[in-house]
Amino acid sequence: MFTRIVDCTVKPEKREEFKQKMTEVLSLVEKQPGLVDVITLTSDTEPERVVAISFWKTKNDAERHHRENYAKISKILESALQNEPRVHTYNVEQSTAHKIAAGKAA
Repeated sequence: MFTRIVDCTVKPEKREEFKQKMTEVLSLVEKQPGLVDVITLTSDTEPERVVAISFWKTKNDAERHHRENYAKISKILESALQNEPRVHTYNVEQSTAHKIAAGKAA
């Protein structure tokens, strides 16, 4: 399993707009082959900070999603963001939620 972590900062005055746009983004992401789950987190100490974690069956699934959808998603969200999101990728080594054993990451 593979994960993408997208870290972004929302303009303070655009938080509600961002939430609405994320509904559109999530409906797009949910249709992508290989998607396992998406978790969106907001900081309780930095209300403008949002982190989205997506889990993919394989690295290829995540890379295909990035190639085919990242520009479109960035365009949807850009008016609500302070700057370009930062994207990090990782192999998932262990997970209680997804029952993944170490070394099983794709």
